[in-house]
Amino acid sequence: MPRPRTLALGLALGTLLDALVPDPRRGHPVAGFGRSVQALEGRIYADDRVRGVAFAAAGVGGAVLVGAAAERGSGRFRIAVVAAATWAVLGARSLRAEGRAVSDLLAAGDLPAARQQLTHLVGRDPSGLDADEIARAALESIAENTCDAIVAPLFWGAVAGVPGLLGYRAANTLDAMVGYRSPRYARFGWAAARLDDALNLVPARLTAVLVAAVAPLAGGSASGAVQAAVRDGHRHPSPNSGYGEAAYAGALGLQVGGRNVYAGRVEERPVLGAGRRPEPADLGRATRLCAAVTVAAAALAALGARR
Repeated sequence: MPRPRTLALGLALGTLLDALVPDPRRGHPVAGFGRSVQALEGRIYADDRVRGVAFAAAGVGGAVLVGAAAERGSGRFRIAVVAAATWAVLGARSLRAEGRAVSDLLAAGDLPAARQQLTHLVGRDPSGLDADEIARAALESIAENTCDAIVAPLFWGAVAGVPGLLGYRAANTLDAMVGYRSPRYARFGWAAARLDDALNLVPARLTAVLVAAVAPLAGGSASGAVQAAVRDGHRHPSPNSGYGEAAYAGALGLQVGGRNVYAGRVEERPVLGAGRRPEPADLGRATRLCAAVTVAAAALAALGARR
């Protein structure tokens, strides 16, 4: 693992690179990892938890080993490796860009295009959503992914260096691929889903703390974020996602949750927050809050890495 100062500088530089350098349209390392494990799934898939454990162990273990090998070296080389790994696994810039794209299309009154753009953020069926429901879906995704794409990778990077960065992103990617409660993945994806839940236990709650800490910088309420996260965070079906969503809702004076449709399957999600329902104009506030959390998370990760 790099020395504390080297790790701190690499994490900070990688976060800056994420803000300045967009993801490539082709050849992104995370996309390459996804293709590799998809091929592995094709080889070892069975409707069986043991096979799923092996799949998750191979994917995450391989990423951790690559990270450990990449850390070898010293000085500027290690800083560059940490920065490159941080840039590869962070999704702060792309998350904000997707939120702004949906917001711009809603402001232009182009609902069909906004629904299509929303599919870049959520897995739910957008076909019947009006402007306010599109805004709610996008805002919920920004809130949830503030943990997955920003706080959690920086947390694990501070704890375990490049292996932590790559291992977390591998686990999160596997969960996105096979962690569904569907007939195909109920058993095979169990291990990937549970591992992702475990890795996000601390970062999800830290996300709520950071949202509260920076809420005033985005015109929000720190006390509202705390109250909503404490009162409603545990009510979400996920053991982790509710804390970020509730904190965002409380900070922005909103209420999220409700009816979602996934490929014809209807879910009634619990209501989080105690304010009004989201409107298109609220997406700009959410992206500003996301940007503030990113800066705070990077500063905290760099500080933690130095200790």
